[in-house]
Amino acid sequence: MDDVLEYLLAGDPAVRWQVLRDLTDAGPEAVAAERAKVAVEGWGARLLALQAEDGHWDGGTYRPGWAPADRPFFDAWTATHFVLQQLADLGVDPDDPAVRTAVERVRAQVRWEHAGEPYFDGEVEPCINGVALSVAAYFGQDGRRMVDTLLAGQLADGGWNCWDDAAVSSLHSTICALEGLRDWEGAVGDDRIPDARHRAEEYLLQRRLLWRRSDGAVIDPRFAMLSYPVRWFYDVLRGLDHFRLVDRRDPRLADAVEMLRAKRLPNGLWPLENTHEGPTLFEMEREAEGFPSRWVTLRALRVLRWWDAA
Repeated sequence: MDDVLEYLLAGDPAVRWQVLRDLTDAGPEAVAAERAKVAVEGWGARLLALQAEDGHWDGGTYRPGWAPADRPFFDAWTATHFVLQQLADLGVDPDDPAVRTAVERVRAQVRWEHAGEPYFDGEVEPCINGVALSVAAYFGQDGRRMVDTLLAGQLADGGWNCWDDAAVSSLHSTICALEGLRDWEGAVGDDRIPDARHRAEEYLLQRRLLWRRSDGAVIDPRFAMLSYPVRWFYDVLRGLDHFRLVDRRDPRLADAVEMLRAKRLPNGLWPLENTHEGPTLFEMEREAEGFPSRWVTLRALRVLRWWDAA
């Protein structure tokens, strides 16, 4: 374990401060000192420096330029929405002056391509609103409209789906919406959310996070593959991480936990197994499938430390 921690602590400040907080006995002052570096050096500082005066990254909110001919990927990870998601994942301090300036620019100027809605009002798709609600909760912005939209769109089976006429939920849409409601509940509180969250968790638990209820087969092979950044995609580690964060241990998680445990490499690390293709502003770490990943390893160790503590 010492070699694994040494490897993780040799990474970017965004990884280091979370390792100190979640995997070591470091005191709060040491954790805070390392976290303060995220906005001024490494990946966090690079992302903040790439914001334009109009509040956007790469000229768009969700799909910059609506995929013109010279930009072949429809889902671009370079635009404002996913940069904000990444900044929250990095754990940048919301009270850092540069961060406050960046978020204020977004609040005042950024609009969704869907119908010109202000960013923190959200738009219509639950996978988009769920991520944006997590962003709002993290940066202390008013996300109540998104809460209303998400709660109104929850399906009878407990989840969500971004297809308007869908009667059955999608794991992708559900995890995004569930995370957003969870983060909003933790930051602000809303007495409507616990019931909605529990229903969505049951949707995942009935499938043991990734297996069909009908025949026990894996719903989609990609759900069993570890990824980072997760963007709007579901995978088993993302599902497990939600239950860690709400501290809900359920026996129906056991198979998913053991699947995660079995993916550990002989050197104690976990590999990146699935890269969500699309243009990025820069490469955070060697994002090659099959190679060890600091991000995946950190997230896997957090889940196992939580689970095994019981």
